[in-house]
This record gives sequence, structure tokens and C-alpha cells, in this order.
Amino acid sequence: MDKLYTLQREVGRGSYGVVFEGRITETGWWGQRGDTVAIKRLPCCNPESIELYLQELWVMRSTARNHPNVIALSNCFLQTGPKTLQPLKSDRLPLDLVESVLKGRVEDKDSKSQRRNPSRSRRRVTLAKDVPRRVFALWLVMEYCNGGDLNHYVLSQCPDAQCNHSVIQQLSSAVAFLHGLGIVHRDLKPDNVLVHLTRTGPVVKVADFGLSKMVAGPRDGEQSRQALSSTCGSDFYMAPEIWAGRSYTAQADIFSLGVLFWAVLERITFLEDGSNQEQLGAYVQRGRWLSPLGEALCHNPALQLVIPMRARRAPPLQPPPGPALCALLLDMLACDPAARPTALRLEERIRQAVDPH
Repeated sequence: MDKLYTLQREVGRGSYGVVFEGRITETGWWGQRGDTVAIKRLPCCNPESIELYLQELWVMRSTARNHPNVIALSNCFLQTGPKTLQPLKSDRLPLDLVESVLKGRVEDKDSKSQRRNPSRSRRRVTLAKDVPRRVFALWLVMEYCNGGDLNHYVLSQCPDAQCNHSVIQQLSSAVAFLHGLGIVHRDLKPDNVLVHLTRTGPVVKVADFGLSKMVAGPRDGEQSRQALSSTCGSDFYMAPEIWAGRSYTAQADIFSLGVLFWAVLERITFLEDGSNQEQLGAYVQRGRWLSPLGEALCHNPALQLVIPMRARRAPPLQPPPGPALCALLLDMLACDPAARPTALRLEERIRQAVDPH
């Protein structure tokens, strides 16, 4: 790693890994010397986590830097020891990690040797029982976004309708691109959208593909009919069909985008349990309790959402979205997935609503 990159500082930590800011050490096909990159370390401790890492790696390779609003992967390495990194070829998955997922366990060298030579391995285990398991980690090198995530960016800026329109246009374009490749993100939310600040304005990039899924089906803008069943996502952004435990399609992403768009356009925020940090997100309020929109619609499909809703907007206030955007948000948040626009149609309607001329 040191020959190609140097780690500068930790910039993020989640349930599965740590993200560092890094610098390119030497100029090559991977970039120019001194350029900033984001380097994510994913520890491979159990098959469940490894499966998510491989899914993220596969999806990021599929996007192949082909869209400005999808985070780009530039390099990846498999760590096989404390200071041993093996570069991964772009057309291959790491077989050691694939084997761990298929077998449902992570093995070290001693456990593999024990199956080949039981008597010899028993002596080795007795003598070296306190030696830790061989270190495994997957390192992903990606483009660096200097504006943080969308939640931080929007709430740190003065309200700006033009900037908000740019954000939702860029995100709709990114999701149309992903759905066109047969990729369902399944965890769209402000935390998973990064912002890169440029002279011409913010460029937003969809990131974090650990829960994403590749699906078969139409790739010409029509709704994919392949059903997914795993319950995943973040509470305030999950579609009602997921809350109900039913199968769902790529249209679940459209619902998540609807919640995100509504929150951005009206600057709607809430406080997570045990946190003083405001988060962007729309919801239904019942007394002191906040219910995610998907959960509320799951229990009451006839629930009427009122858009715009000034009472929930965090100061300073900005003009509410116009009638065309309000109508589009209601369609995106429809309880029936078939009533929501496809990603391609969504991109067209946003363009018309933002710039009717």
C-alpha cells in the first residue's frame, strides 16, 4: 500500500469498515502523485460481512466510472497478512473470500492444514493455540469527496432552491443509470450520498453499495419485475412493501428517493435516538413519536400525505416545492410500487418540473 498510497486520517467509520483520506504516492494509471483518494478498509471477520463486501466490489466494478454521480472505484487490494497486500485484477473476485462465503466460515492456514494432516495439525494447534487468526481485509480505493455526505452538506448551507433542484436532478440521473444496469441500491439515504465541491457547484455521488443487488429484467427504463425478499435498508427510507415483509422490486429505491427528495426540498429533519445530530428525513408524527413514512403507509395504505408540510421544516425556511414537484413526490411515495414512476421516467419528470421551459 505504501508504494501507491499513504493514509492521512480517518474520515468515517461504520458498522462494517473504516474510511481513510489518503494520498497517491506515485503517478500511474491509478492517478497523479499527491491526488487525494478515499480508502476503505473492510475487515473480513465473518462470511456475512464478506458477502456484503463482495457485493459492493462487484457493483462498483460494474459501474466502471461511467457516471459522474456514482462513486468511482480506482483500485482494490486483498490483505493476507499484517503488511501483505495483494492487488486484485479488475475481472476477478478474490477466491479466498468467495470460498469463505460459500463454506459459511472464515479459515486460517492452521485450520486448512488440520484437515489435510490431522495428527500434525493437532500438535501445531497445541503449540500455537494463542496465535491469532491470519488477518484478512479488503481495501477499496475510491474517489475522494471533499464535501462530506448529503446530510452534512445540506444542513450546513443556507437554503437554496436552485442547489436543491440540482441535487435531486443528479440523484435521479444516478439511479436511472444504476437501474439501467440492473442494480438496485436498497439503502438510498443522505448518509450514502457523498458531495464533491467544485467551482461550478456541488456534485453528488451515490455510494455504499454493500446492500445493493444485481437483478435481471428489462434495462430500457421499464420496471424490473424481478422480486427481492431480503429485508434491508434504513427505517426512515424503507418502502412500505419492505415494512410489510413482502417481495419488492427496484421501485423500492424510488420510494427511498421520494423520502430523500422531500426532506431536501423542504429541509425536513429529525433527531435519531441517542443523538443530537439532525438528520434529513420525512416522517409521520403521532404525538411525540415519529413513524417512518413506509411504516405508516404499510399500516394505512390510504394515508394522505400533505406536501408541502411547513410545520416540519427546519429553519431557516425556504420556498416550498412547486405544484409539479409536489405531485411528483406524492407519486414517488405511493404505497403501490406500480404507481411510482420508473427511474427513467422520474428523471424526465424532474427535468420538466425544475425547468418547465
